[in-house]
Amino acid sequence: MERADGTDTSAAAKLSRDFIASLLTVSRHRGLVDDARLCVTEVVTNAHRHTRTPLIRVRVIVQRKLVTVSVADDHWALPEPPAFRDLRGEQEGGRGLLLVERLAFAWGMTVLGGCFPYRKAVWFTLARAGSAP
Repeated sequence: MERADGTDTSAAAKLSRDFIASLLTVSRHRGLVDDARLCVTEVVTNAHRHTRTPLIRVRVIVQRKLVTVSVADDHWALPEPPAFRDLRGEQEGGRGLLLVERLAFAWGMTVLGGCFPYRKAVWFTLARAGSAP
């Protein structure tokens, strides 16, 4: 995938998927690997497709029963909550955050810093089976 500014971002989602899969496998969260790979792919792809950021940061917090992944970008525009449209049609895209919402125990967006220009992060938390409150 290449952005309008010519930056090649084709490897970003794959690198993120592989990183998450390796980390969760070695930390004994194998049951979360597939959902984590799908969710991080969607969030990283959105950061590259819908922002002008030259760099995204993937941060993972691994706990005994929960895993939280945060994808931060340096997007310069005010963040807007995702708009969920009617997706019953034949559209190819636009379902990524719906997938994240369905797979994650929790998810959201956080503004980082508080001074302009600021960063934002889209995050999601996955829970081991039977451990979510």
